Amino acid sequence: MLLYQYMQKSPSNTGLVIALLVLGCWTTSIILLMQWHFSFTNPLLYVFILVQMHLYTGLFITAHDAMHGTVSPHRGINNAIGYICTFLYASFWYPQLYTKHHLHHSHVHTHADPDYHEGGFWSWYVRFIRNYLSVWQIVVMAVLFNILKLWIPQPNLIMFWVVPSLLSTLQLFYFGTYQPHKGEHDNPYFARSQTRNHLFAFFSCYFFGYHYEHHDSPGTPWWMLWKSPPAP
Repeated sequence: MLLYQYMQKSPSNTGLVIALLVLGCWTTSIILLMQWHFSFTNPLLYVFILVQMHLYTGLFITAHDAMHGTVSPHRGINNAIGYICTFLYASFWYPQLYTKHHLHHSHVHTHADPDYHEGGFWSWYVRFIRNYLSVWQIVVMAVLFNILKLWIPQPNLIMFWVVPSLLSTLQLFYFGTYQPHKGEHDNPYFARSQTRNHLFAFFSCYFFGYHYEHHDSPGTPWWMLWKSPPAP
């Protein structure tokens, strides 16, 4: 059963507007890119892969805000956005992610924390992916891929659907889990924040590099994190 442990409800529908903007950008981008007859020698191909990667990360960050109840003050709408974003991201099941994410907040940097691992980057990343990936999820993605390729060129599916989502997992893991939580810490959240640079913070991971600030105020949506007081 899904528990609704909202830290702080958004006082307006601004979070919903921003969530729909992220969803709209991702949808528009992927529809256009699926129709593009690209060449591997065209440098724009690699630019668009990075753009699509960033939009995939935006989907997950939006779902994360839904887990904290900051997308909409209406619980049903808030969770609907969470379900949609996690499914579009990689066929994730929103309630499962919700439960594990709140375990992370409740038991950060312990063996009960599903996001923590006492190891190097790659071993931690593999454990991180294995902890969240399920057989059913892989089956659903495989079925969707084989259905979509009936109408969409397979190279487009690989370059703009598969590759950006995989790269996005690295982006989310590195800036949102590994860098903030690796090593030793001297604060109750066992988290550190990147150096204050709002432009870099947005493009690296939607301000999620300000990770101490997120743990200190989980009810602050991603688009307001830059206004949070700096980590001590």
